[in-house]
Amino acid sequence: MILSNLKAVGIDEIVDLRIDGDKIAAISSTPILNQDHAMQLTFENALVFPGLINSHDHLDFNLFPQLGTRIYNNYTEWGRDIHRTYKKEIAEVLKVPDFLRAEWGVYKNLLCGVTTVVNHGKRLNMFDAPITVFGDTHCLHSIKFEKLWRIKLNNPFKTKVPVNIHIGEGSDWPSFFEISQLAQWNLLRKRLIGVHAVAMSEEQAKKFEAIVWCPQSNYFLLNKTARVDLLKNNTKLLFGTDSTLTSEWDMWEHLRSAREAKLIADDELYQTVNQNAAKTWQLNNGEIAVGKDADIVVAKIKDHKKGFDAYFAITPADLLLVMHKGNIGLFDETIMGQLKTIRVSEYSKIYINGVGKYVRGDLPGLMEKIKVYYPAARFPVNANN
Repeated sequence: MILSNLKAVGIDEIVDLRIDGDKIAAISSTPILNQDHAMQLTFENALVFPGLINSHDHLDFNLFPQLGTRIYNNYTEWGRDIHRTYKKEIAEVLKVPDFLRAEWGVYKNLLCGVTTVVNHGKRLNMFDAPITVFGDTHCLHSIKFEKLWRIKLNNPFKTKVPVNIHIGEGSDWPSFFEISQLAQWNLLRKRLIGVHAVAMSEEQAKKFEAIVWCPQSNYFLLNKTARVDLLKNNTKLLFGTDSTLTSEWDMWEHLRSAREAKLIADDELYQTVNQNAAKTWQLNNGEIAVGKDADIVVAKIKDHKKGFDAYFAITPADLLLVMHKGNIGLFDETIMGQLKTIRVSEYSKIYINGVGKYVRGDLPGLMEKIKVYYPAARFPVNANN
């Protein structure tokens, strides 16, 4: 497959890409000759970039509305409050089988151009998913909610994978202190990936291989987020959405929230959802480069924007193509005529803000199944325009 006439993020250089199987085989600033009559997609005024890597989500929690009554000091205070205040609402969502909730969580990510999502929770065996659901981590919930966390942290049979744990999710002393506790008890010196890290200091950051920044979730719960402008000097920055319990479904809104905070530069924010994450999770993606997995997104450029302004203005309605390991997971109705060999029967049509998209699998059918258990379910897409 050849993808033609695309602008690269940040430099606005026109490039063509050749995809062979599941890998990027060639990148050229001049047109790639289609000598073997491969399927060729030619775009106009479009941006190409690596599929987003969402380093923190709870896939089975994305049918919940945002729940909270006030600004909290920490995650344990929030947890107690919502289970007391929203007992009925939580019970209604939990009627939906967890595999259906998780499947919707996958689609939520695909619709935003995410091609890899790190699920926080039990390992999910999702066969034939349209994106990578990454589970090669030693996943602990948190110090407060994970029973026997010290023993589990030092499990000698899980030394080859990083420890992935909520930490420092608060603005108070206990949130700060638990970070030091975790580092002190990391007796086997495992690779630590800390999620949220709102209370983390620069010195504490040295103990972590990376932190996952979830600003929209942090602002909703705590009205405060991690000082990533300081922490970046001592650890790697990744990016996560968390679930709709504490944030919006659209990852691009999360990225715009992060950009508006003005804590890190545009190129640094960009790398949190591609190169930084790929290196941390040891993935062969995160770059438009020869030999990398063909996890590629193409999006329409709006209002003649350039550079990172064009990238951070993207919405799900603007996505023209989402490719995962060389397979098309989503495409816009406007390029249907160029997809000569695709099996349209393997896709379902949906609308995002009135814009027609085709997604692999039966997304309308999934939404109907969910509504059998949870009639009040609301989705950001429609099966009919």
